[in-house]
Order: sequence, then structure tokens, then C-alpha cells
Amino acid sequence: MGTVHARSLDPLPMQGPELGFHADDIERPDMEQDSKQEVLENKDVIVQRVHIDGLGRTKEDCLTYEIADVFRAKNLIDVMKRAHEARQKLLRLGIFRQVEVVIDTSRGVDALPNGLDVTFDVSELRRMTGSYNTMVGNNEGCMVLGLKLPNVFGSAEKLTFQVSYGTKETSYGLSFFKPQPGHFERNFAVNLYKVAGQFPWSSLRETDRGVSTEFSFPLWKTNHTLKWEGVWRELGCLERTASFAVREESGHSLKSSLSHSMVIDTRNSAILPRSGALLKINQELAGYTGGDASFLKEDFEIQFNRRLFWDSVLSASLWGGCLLPIGDKPTCIADRFYLGGPTSVRGFSMYSIGPQSEGDYLGGEVYWAGAVHLYSPLPFHPGKGGFGDLFRTHFFLNAGNLCNLNYGDGPQAHLRKLAECIRWSYGAGIVLRLGNIARLELNYCIPMGVQSGDRICDGFQFGAGIRFL
Repeated sequence: MGTVHARSLDPLPMQGPELGFHADDIERPDMEQDSKQEVLENKDVIVQRVHIDGLGRTKEDCLTYEIADVFRAKNLIDVMKRAHEARQKLLRLGIFRQVEVVIDTSRGVDALPNGLDVTFDVSELRRMTGSYNTMVGNNEGCMVLGLKLPNVFGSAEKLTFQVSYGTKETSYGLSFFKPQPGHFERNFAVNLYKVAGQFPWSSLRETDRGVSTEFSFPLWKTNHTLKWEGVWRELGCLERTASFAVREESGHSLKSSLSHSMVIDTRNSAILPRSGALLKINQELAGYTGGDASFLKEDFEIQFNRRLFWDSVLSASLWGGCLLPIGDKPTCIADRFYLGGPTSVRGFSMYSIGPQSEGDYLGGEVYWAGAVHLYSPLPFHPGKGGFGDLFRTHFFLNAGNLCNLNYGDGPQAHLRKLAECIRWSYGAGIVLRLGNIARLELNYCIPMGVQSGDRICDGFQFGAGIRFL
């Protein structure tokens, strides 16, 4: 947080004839507070000038939209609120290290008696910043190197390059981000990337090389993203013992797709919310802009959170999706849905629910998953007001199903198949929130509704991630 400095508009008399009584007749602290509050709230002011000091390569015209509301303030309290909001908008651009605000009375020949000058003292980020860290996952360690060029052309653009060098695979990405001046939520991005991954539950190795462009914009209370992506995919077997169904999928393919996503998010936190709701809908259409993959893919996510007694929270989530092939060509294993694991249907191994061949899980074309959680503070509140507030206990019940459908059948047949062979589990555990970045879970799970071919995790299960059912 920054500091807002303000000077009073005129002296505040606390005694003598100006108030009509002597200071000894009243309690000084209360009168001082009431008088100041009355002056701050009721006295009309005019913001005459707004200065931005400390600019180097940043263009002033792109900042005009961020500070324009300050001129609409009517009193000093309003000026301070709008100046704080403008400061938050300037920091959101990601081009300043620090922003301080100073509010002072106007000076000069054209100064009004109730005029104010507002000054934003900014400190720009360096032209180039770097980062490095290490990551461990899926029995692989990797080193991640990043290079960022903020404010490349002086209008809050950002150029980012990142390389992930692992013991098994190497990935990299180059992205350019450009917001619209005055509307940071309305932005344009271009990405070039190579991503390599190993998926042991399917005995599959995948390498994607692609380019994508996306445009994000708000509309009423929703946020939308339009995206085009062209990707060259190379699939291969991870092990010699891979099933024939996986070997059939091996080879090269080209996917060109258009996608749209809509999000309504009123939650107070994306990692461990205590109130609010989320609605997220995604659509992807492949094949009409080229490539040899043709399908229509729809999926959604719904979440509700409500505070209860004793600082407990009731949370309910529902996921679902459907993949429709276009034409006679079947869908690709890389485009299907997967279900199971500590971040979705707990009590089952990672992505180990649904169609499989010789122990390799092939994914499904339709799925649903739902969960109910009851979160509460740790028993006896250890570390309350500090580190202990990052932990929550939770009791959960989750269920789901993943399968393929015969689209020649009617909707009732599809619903019956989705209602068959439901996998579900229940249990309890401890949740650790890692800021607003991720969360960790250690749960004791009891899986139920296990079907032939499913892999379960009966007992303790550890999970780490951003998106949890």
C-alpha cells in the first residue's frame, strides 16, 4: 500500500471567539475530531491540477484515462478516495514499482480558495527484469528462467519470454500483451510457444508448437475472451508397453481452433473463497479455420460459497463438459476430458476414471463432477490472527462420471449413461492457502462406486494446484 499525504484546506480553530466558547468547557479530543470531520466531508473543493512526477519512458496520454476521475471529486474525502482508486489503476498497469499520492492546496495566480493539486509520484520498473525458480512435479525436476520487458513502447505493453528446462522435457514461450488505454480489462495478446509434457496415466508424450492470439474484454458484469490458436501437435508413446489404442494416436496433427470463454466471478478469493459465486463457460470450435482436427467442445464450471456459523463456509461446485466430433474422424486423445485425482474426484488416482485400454486411460467425450465442502477453522484456533489463518479443515463429498456417448441415441439414453457407474468419495482433510497463488490439501479419502479399471487412492492423498473441485 502507498501513502496518501494531504494538507488541510485552512486552519481548524479549536478555541477562542471563533467558536464562541472557551476550550476548557469541552473535551478537546472529541471537538478536534468532529471539527476536522465536518470540514473534510462538507467543504466543497475543486481539483485544479493533477501532476505525475517521475515519468521516464511512459507516455503521459496513456495515463490520462487512469487519473481522470480525480477531477470529478467534490470534497476532500472524495478526493482522497478517488486518488487512491487512481493509484490502484496505475499499479495495475504493471509498469510502476511504487506510486505515492500527495494532496495539497493550489498555489499560483490562478489558485482558487478551495482549489487542490494532486500529485502522483511514480517510480518506473526497470526496462528489463529477470526471474528464476525450480519446480518439481510428475517425477521431473525443472528450472524456469524468465525475462520480462515491461512498458516496451511506453503504453503499458509487456513482452515476456520464459524457458523451462527439465530433466525430461524443455518448453518455452514468448508473449506480447497490449492493454487499451483507459480500459485495462480490454487487452490484446499474442503468444508463441513450445510445450512438452508427459502423461504417465496414458503412457503418452505430447509436444505442442503453436501460436495464439486473444482479445479480452468486459461486458456488463461478465468478462469475455476470444481466441484463435494454431498448434502443431506431436504425440508419441511414453513407454514400450503402451497400449495399441495409444499407439494409434501417435503421430503429427494440426489443430486450428476458435474459442470463447465467459466468466462471472463474485468470489472474494479464487483460491479459498468464503463468499460469492463463479460461472465459467468455454466453447471451442476446431476445423473451420484449417487443420485436421474437427470438433465442438463445450465445458462449464459453477461454484457457490456461503458463510455459516462459527466462521465456517459451505461450498458447492459443479463441472461438466461435452466433446462432439465433426465428420467421420474420431476425436483425438489430446482433446478429450479426464477425471480423477486430488484436484477433482478425490480418492481416485490422477485421471484414472473412465475409458481405458490395457491400463492406459484414454479420456472421455462427456463428463460431469460435483462436490460439497464444509470448511471450518482449525480446532482450538491455533495461530489465530497469523499463520494459523492460512489453514482450514474441510469435510467433503464428491462424485462424477466420465464416458463416451453414442450420439445416435436420444438425450434420455445419454442421461442414463451419465447416471450409471457414478464414482464418489467422501472424507476430511486440511487445506493450506498459499497466498492468492495456489493451495495444498492433505485429505483422508474413502472412495466409493469404484468400477473395473479404476485406480483408487484409499487413505491419505496429497494435492497441490490452483483449480479444485
